[in-house]
Amino acid sequence: MEGLGELFAVLAAGLGAGAVNAAVGSGTLISFPVLLAVGLPPVTATVSNALGLIPGSIGAAIGYRRELAGQRGRVLTWGAGAVVGALTGAMLLLVLPAKAFEAIVPVLVGLALVLVVLQPLIARRLRARRARTGRRVPADGGPPLLVGLTLASVYGGYFSAAQGIIYVALMGLRLDDDLQRLNAVKNVLVAVVNTVAVLFFLVVADFDWTAVALLAAGSAVGGRAGAATGRRLHPAVLRGLVVVAGTAAIVQLAVR
Repeated sequence: MEGLGELFAVLAAGLGAGAVNAAVGSGTLISFPVLLAVGLPPVTATVSNALGLIPGSIGAAIGYRRELAGQRGRVLTWGAGAVVGALTGAMLLLVLPAKAFEAIVPVLVGLALVLVVLQPLIARRLRARRARTGRRVPADGGPPLLVGLTLASVYGGYFSAAQGIIYVALMGLRLDDDLQRLNAVKNVLVAVVNTVAVLFFLVVADFDWTAVALLAAGSAVGGRAGAATGRRLHPAVLRGLVVVAGTAAIVQLAVR
């Protein structure tokens, strides 16, 4: 990177990505293109972005600490799956060609958006079915949700764009819970995935430490600001913002 303009652009990208990640997810789609634009190679940009956005995810999780109350069991169970998924995805990043996931990523995000939009209707029908049959879903969603979140973490370890949207969609499909509480857990899972992937990358990949520092500074502020804003949103508004962010993600990924 050369010049104050590029340095400021990366700092601003970290601020924006941290805020968007905290509130709805998909902040990587702000920061990653900026890193490419200032000249970083794709893999270097990916790993530097993952490390730089960790302070934002941690700040967001702290900002949502009230919504995390009572969810310790969920976090521990899903966090274990996130660790396994993140390691798998990080290894795939170094093994697979760069275009390996490009065709499927817009499809995954698109499917997640459909689930987010339909989640209230699906949840009502599932509640009615469980009332008729007497069946109850475990508080952590059981094995199906654990498997789904682990697979989403594989994607997150490989390329983290919009992984938070996929998490929220999967949790909302399986659980009858407040969207803000699910969003809080999403922030923790994203932090876990990025941290585990980065620990792996520290051994085998090259970072641009200037970019990392600028992203970290920006995302730390943005994460807390995004959490403060996101916690005040009505679930319907939050759902709408998720859809808007996800749609923008699909467009950007499709034309990249």
